[in-house]
Amino acid sequence: MGDVLLGAFALMLVFEGLLPFLSPALWRQVFERAVRMTDGQIRFLGLSSMLLGAVLALLFLH
Repeated sequence: MGDVLLGAFALMLVFEGLLPFLSPALWRQVFERAVRMTDGQIRFLGLSSMLLGAVLALLFLH
């Protein structure tokens, strides 16, 4: 189980690093837009991301 979590974390870091590496200007625009969001909007995005991730994990890791 620990190996799977570590592998998933490593893969997440790779995906998180793609946009700043390939297009730093676009990444900066996205980050600036995120800074202007309210706490509620950020929480909603976080919850949506967690739910989508959980559903995908249940579908593909089952």
